[in-house]
Amino acid sequence: MNSKERREYIRNLLVTNDNTYKGQFLAEKLGVTRQVIVKDIAIIRAEGVNIIATPEGYLIPSEENNFVRRVIAVSHGRNDIYNELECIVKFGGVVEDVTVEHPLYGEIRAMIMIKSLMDIEVFTKKFKESSVQPLSYLTKGIHLHTIKADNEEIIESIIKELKEKNYLISD
Repeated sequence: MNSKERREYIRNLLVTNDNTYKGQFLAEKLGVTRQVIVKDIAIIRAEGVNIIATPEGYLIPSEENNFVRRVIAVSHGRNDIYNELECIVKFGGVVEDVTVEHPLYGEIRAMIMIKSLMDIEVFTKKFKESSVQPLSYLTKGIHLHTIKADNEEIIESIIKELKEKNYLISD
């Protein structure tokens, strides 16, 4: 398989599945190095395909016109990450990303795509097993999330819960 065929295979795999695929998995499946996959993904993105890199792998978001999105500002410590994310997913919300404002780099955004309690378990387990600090460490706990849900009522329930737990930053 040449590089063009390999990129077409990757594109088709991501377009036709809602799953995430780790670079190492793709590399092993296609008999190349992970670095080759990173390069292929960059080329596919340059061709205009919206590929998102999450901690769980690459994905192309499905058509999402039916969802309601909201960017929320929150603040909490490292020990409250699980609880904050749980406030969102328990109502059926999805945490798409985390964004912090850096004085030199501007916005720093990471796609996390947390949509279930299992996702929260995996995400928070990585923190417990490493010495890595969350992005919000750079801003003393203040950060943004893009959340999405099936309707406005779900978004409002999430916001109410986050306010009650004093995570939501408001006027």
